[in-house]
Amino acid sequence: MKFINSVSIAALLLVGVFALTSYQNNIQTSSYSAKKIVIDEDMAATAQLDSIVLGEGCFWGAEKRLEALPGVVDAVSGYADGRGFEASYKEIIKRKHKNNPNNYAEVVKVTFNPQQIELASILKDYFEAHDPTQVNRQGNDVGTQYRSTILTNSPEQTKIANRLIEQYQPLLTNAGYGKIATSVKPLDKFYPAETYHQDYLQKNPNGYCPDHSTGVTFDGDEMIAKVDNSKLLVGKQIVVIDSQNYCPYCEKFKKDVANNYQGTIPLTYRYASQLDGLTIETETWATPTILFIDNGKEVFGHRGYLKPEEFYKVMGAFKLGESEAYQVAFQKSTDSRFCKQYEIFKDTPDGVFIDKLSGAPLFDTRDRFNSGTGWLSFTKPVDNSITEHADNSYGMQRTEIRSKSTGIHLGHVFNDGPNGLPRYCINATVLEFKPRKLDSKS
Repeated sequence: MKFINSVSIAALLLVGVFALTSYQNNIQTSSYSAKKIVIDEDMAATAQLDSIVLGEGCFWGAEKRLEALPGVVDAVSGYADGRGFEASYKEIIKRKHKNNPNNYAEVVKVTFNPQQIELASILKDYFEAHDPTQVNRQGNDVGTQYRSTILTNSPEQTKIANRLIEQYQPLLTNAGYGKIATSVKPLDKFYPAETYHQDYLQKNPNGYCPDHSTGVTFDGDEMIAKVDNSKLLVGKQIVVIDSQNYCPYCEKFKKDVANNYQGTIPLTYRYASQLDGLTIETETWATPTILFIDNGKEVFGHRGYLKPEEFYKVMGAFKLGESEAYQVAFQKSTDSRFCKQYEIFKDTPDGVFIDKLSGAPLFDTRDRFNSGTGWLSFTKPVDNSITEHADNSYGMQRTEIRSKSTGIHLGHVFNDGPNGLPRYCINATVLEFKPRKLDSKS
């Protein structure tokens, strides 16, 4: 982990444990209980389901992605194509089996309805979602258990798989990749993985998806277009590395954080292959990866999902440094009376005061009044913008006000406002001002 310039180590430690779960932690001993296959009501009762077993590195992300394909009924993580010892996670990860050609591969058994999705479509997604030219590895996952393999149940499936390899090889070659290493062979036996491996991403919502795709697609076009990163070389920037395929952690980060972000530091999405010109030290094979960049150079990077409170703690250190604003926002400090920012904000034009980190509107100038206290005072906040918390510090009973979007400390509310209204006593240093648009009717 790198440290933000002028920010103490303690500031970054506020982020806490980032939930990057190791394969070897918390290994359970419970046996797998088969997942129930739920067939859509509109699926014909006589529909003939088919299945194929695919290995493309770690089975966690592959299971989730493949299961999301329309027409796929179920996807189950498991082991196959090994011999000589027990097919279990604790065995295949042993050091002695890392280079063992007889080690079991991590695979996913995909059950699908051929009337809704063709096998060729599943295999195209499979090839495009990983790097089939790598031998016994995918990214940082190294060992024979991570080999690229297709295990078929019929000569027809084998024929389709080999045909697609013939089609895909020249496309990869033209893009600068080597020979496809994917093995195609009949399935001997599939061993479902332990219960805790099934639907792993759903059970562990704060992690990341490995993304080892090449960006080369079967239509002959590279999925990843070249982009202009010149704007990312100036000032503070937030870059989120997105997945080319389905990544539940990426969607969760967008839903919980990015889609609501309105801050003044630009937030930009890129794929891992679109970082030209930037100086990045964090490995970029996981999605999402959140990068905090200053003048084109990474200051801090995190692989995996960040909850809003974690994101804004890092954001606070990145944007505010060791300033008074940081102390107010995260240490519940208080501005000095009649501070410089108060003097600037006490007589602004018509507009709104926003959260300094998220950009969410907090207070309106139309509700501002001069309390004579030396702190910004309002009779009310913007609807649904703050949360209230009991504060019994310093031997007093007060009601603390925090920003709902980021959780940062804003100030307190008292019952001595004008005309019997409340007085929201707010620290100016954690706010930014946004003039109201002339055509706004609000």
